[in-house]
Amino acid sequence: MTQTVFYVFAAFAVVSAALCILQRNAVSAALWLVSTMFSLAAIYVLLDAQFIAAIQVLVYAGAVMVLFLFVIMLLNLGQASSDMRGASSVAATVVIVGLLAIELFALWRYTPRRLASEISQAPAFADPATVFAAGQLAQQDAAARGVVGGLAAPLFQIYLVPFEITSILLLAAIVGAVVLAKRNA
Repeated sequence: MTQTVFYVFAAFAVVSAALCILQRNAVSAALWLVSTMFSLAAIYVLLDAQFIAAIQVLVYAGAVMVLFLFVIMLLNLGQASSDMRGASSVAATVVIVGLLAIELFALWRYTPRRLASEISQAPAFADPATVFAAGQLAQQDAAARGVVGGLAAPLFQIYLVPFEITSILLLAAIVGAVVLAKRNA
C-alpha cells in the first residue's frame, strides 16, 4: 500500500514538474511548481519525516512561491516569447546538454574512491545477529537525534559553505527584483 502511494505521489511530482517547465505563462508555471512541492511533502511524510514535510510546505510551497508570484506580478510578466528560433535554439540545446554531460562525467569520475573500497571490503553475507544489532543501534541513534538533528548536523557542519552561498544567491535575487521593479516603475 505504501509503495503504491509513493508511486502515485512520485508520478504526480514528475508530471507537475514537467508541466511547470513546459508552461509559457509564468503564473501557471509557479502553480505547477506548488503542486510539485506538495507532492514532495507527501513523499516526505511517507518517509516518516513529518518535520521536513512541514518545512517543505511552509517554506517552499508557501513563502518562496509567494515571493515568486510577487516578483512575477511586480514585473508584469506575460507569456514567454520564443526569442530563439531554428539553428540558435538547437545550438543552445546542444551546449546545455554538453555542459550537463561534462558535469555528470566529472561527478562520476571524481567521486571519492573510499566508497568503492568500502563496498569491496564488505562481506558478501553477514551474520543475521550482527545485522539486527547494527539496525537496533541505528534506530536508537536516529531516535536520540531525531529528524531535525539528522538534518541540522550535516547542514551546518559539512554543508555550511553551500548553505551560505544559497542564502547569498537568494539575497541577490531579491535585490535584483527590487532593482527591476524600480526601473520599470
